[in-house]
Amino acid sequence: MKQNDIWRIAKQQSAIDYNCLPEDFDKIEPVVVLSGEHLDARRYLKLPFDCSLCSYGSNVVTATNAALREPVMAYLRKYPAEHCFETPNLHALDEILQPHGLKVCFMAEYFLPELELLRELPCAYETRVLTQADFVDLYKPEWANALCEKRRHLDVLGVGAYDNGRLIGLAGCSADCEDMWQIGIDVLPEYRRQGIASALTSKLALEIISRGKVPFYCAAWCNIKSVRNAIRSGFRPAWVEMTAKSAEYVQEMNKA
Repeated sequence: MKQNDIWRIAKQQSAIDYNCLPEDFDKIEPVVVLSGEHLDARRYLKLPFDCSLCSYGSNVVTATNAALREPVMAYLRKYPAEHCFETPNLHALDEILQPHGLKVCFMAEYFLPELELLRELPCAYETRVLTQADFVDLYKPEWANALCEKRRHLDVLGVGAYDNGRLIGLAGCSADCEDMWQIGIDVLPEYRRQGIASALTSKLALEIISRGKVPFYCAAWCNIKSVRNAIRSGFRPAWVEMTAKSAEYVQEMNKA
């Protein structure tokens, strides 16, 4: 697998998710399309979107419902691509969404491996490659980022770190789509700041690539610890997304 293959596969997947063409992400002008369902979309996405923005840096591609198509296009034309995802401009988008019962909700940055930088990093503890059968007893709160109990069937591969037989760190990946597997990582609090997270993340990324899949990593832009881990592990920023949800959905999340 070469670096251009990784970018090609990622944009192809985003095109499936956003009901557009891969080349739309390389245009200068914004692109707005009607969102639609797709069997090959990332498994955790709730399609169709009411409004979701995606950018690989050149422009913004947005998938919306029919009612929001024109007002969202006006918003995208008003601001540079990079400012469409930040305040104060997002307040203007929220004003567009409000009459439709929507609010800005999820915002995330996605990372892809940089093959020239990706290598297996050292770990002071024993590491083991784990498969789906090894996860059965690991669906516990301490491993909630590495594994997803609601989608157990998608958790396909992992790398664990062990201290005298005790699991102290776990990187897991879910087969969220046909060609791309998403990495999540957890390390027990008393074992953090020892390079375990980056050692497990980098090793798992290499294991994924060896199976012909593209590893990707997601973090909130404000989760500095997670972003630093992505960078240390050989990943670099690739694209960003912002998704609106119903006001009721946002309210329930805030209660949680």
